[in-house]
Amino acid sequence: MGRRRGIMSDQLKEEIAKELGFYDTVQQEGWGGIKARDAGNMVKRAVEMAEQQLQRDKS
Repeated sequence: MGRRRGIMSDQLKEEIAKELGFYDTVQQEGWGGIKARDAGNMVKRAVEMAEQQLQRDKS
């Protein structure tokens, strides 16, 4: 089974990683070097951002 292509842009992932404080790990070790918890928090933050955008678009 092949890897699925990510939905988030690299720019968005980097922005969230900086916000959550683990971008230095990404720079040093790549995305595979982050903890599972950090990856989960990154997805959670991306979902929050998408929900906020949807609310703004409704207004």
